[in-house]
Amino acid sequence: MGKPTGFLDYERVDATSIAPQERIKNYNEFHVFLSKENQQKQAARCMDCGVPFCQSGATLAGMTSGCPLHNLVPEWNDLVYTGNWEQAYNRLHKTNNFPEFTSRVCPALCEKACTCGHWGDPVSVRDNEHGVIETAYENGYAAPKPPKVRTGKTVAIVGSGPSGLAAADQLNQRGHSVTVYEREDRIGGLLMYGIPNMKLDKKIIDRKIEVMKAEGIEFVTGCNVGTDIKASELMKKYDRVILCCGAKNPRDIKAPGREAKGIYFAVDYLTQTTKSLLNSNLADKKFISAEGKNVVIIGGGDTGNDCVGTAIRQGAKSVTQLEMMPCPPVCRAANNPWPEWPKILKTDYGQEEAIAKFGHDPRIYTTTVKEFHKNKKGELDGVTIVSLESKKDEATGRFNMVPVEGTEKKIPAELVLIAAGFLGTENYIAKAFGVTLNGRTNVATDADSYATNIKNVFTAGDMHRGQSLVVWAIREGREVAREVDESLMGYSYLSVQ
Repeated sequence: MGKPTGFLDYERVDATSIAPQERIKNYNEFHVFLSKENQQKQAARCMDCGVPFCQSGATLAGMTSGCPLHNLVPEWNDLVYTGNWEQAYNRLHKTNNFPEFTSRVCPALCEKACTCGHWGDPVSVRDNEHGVIETAYENGYAAPKPPKVRTGKTVAIVGSGPSGLAAADQLNQRGHSVTVYEREDRIGGLLMYGIPNMKLDKKIIDRKIEVMKAEGIEFVTGCNVGTDIKASELMKKYDRVILCCGAKNPRDIKAPGREAKGIYFAVDYLTQTTKSLLNSNLADKKFISAEGKNVVIIGGGDTGNDCVGTAIRQGAKSVTQLEMMPCPPVCRAANNPWPEWPKILKTDYGQEEAIAKFGHDPRIYTTTVKEFHKNKKGELDGVTIVSLESKKDEATGRFNMVPVEGTEKKIPAELVLIAAGFLGTENYIAKAFGVTLNGRTNVATDADSYATNIKNVFTAGDMHRGQSLVVWAIREGREVAREVDESLMGYSYLSVQ
């Protein structure tokens, strides 16, 4: 602990953001980060706690508290404070393969569990992490480091999201020959097409992929395993196969009028927009446009927020975001103590932009769509929304959100985006490999294992655990890599934390 009084000497200072009215003019990242000198002062606020909850990754009250990757936060904070950026990068990269991603898109579970935050403002861990990784690229610390020895073993990874990339990175460093198959035209999975460019600039992904290629990993794009190439062919060609295909079955909204033109799943909307942006700077018009339309977004999570920000940039006439659950409190409730994940109101960048653009928060809580309306051409022209309340189901004892009679209200809508989450593995890939699914339609494995029911076939990430965070996907990728390595070599020295 380089500065014992750091948390007393310095107030928390975050990276600033370009004003909403200005940043909605483009799809660029909009955070302006601190200078190295000021970032070092922020790192000095870390108290090097005797029990560093920030890196615990523990499950408390059904939620994760602290980093699932067990990042060595106090160590590299201290190294940043003392200006030892190279060693800070080495300690950060020891547990996290992709700080360039997590420092941009992670909800910073580490900060929510920070002891300093129990009494005041937490340490700005995510901004510090960003400073470490960007300094590493600037100074060559993050340059390619190919393995010196190859084992002669081969591994195929299906899917190039964070879990697949983490597994590939680990196994390649071990010396195995790794090939990653991706059905889209670019590497990155939902990092590439499920997260808008203003939140994660795709150049950041490409930069890391070039490093991984230089280290010896082979990437095959535009190849839909199970369709373009048979699963049996992959299993025959490679010693091991890891399925990291995500949980991309979108949850639908079954209401009258669902067949109306103008209703889309959020992931399709975001994918088309980003693909057009990268291919032609939107000039090809090959995307679902919100321009001049009243937009209704069903779902209040990160994806819903990303749809809000994207629709505003496209020139939406209005944006309404429907949330089924009640509005959370502004501060922690008594039954939600630190270091549990704080169940409090979060106003993200998309909502900030909506407030600046339209003068009000786009969210309507405890509300859903009861009916979709269409004109004579079959085009969506409005929705009926209804309020919800929590009621106990006497048969099951569970509380469900149910409609409140008499609260129906029709609002205009020419575009509806469904961001209600995902249901699990896509059936065709599971059938192609013959892997068993569990009751949640995730690929089934034994507890604390990533091996499927098919010999030499493993799984990880959202396909294994269900829809989750990027940090959890990276952790699963690291853990499946260790298990695969053990199955190939009889032992493993790969680190999972």
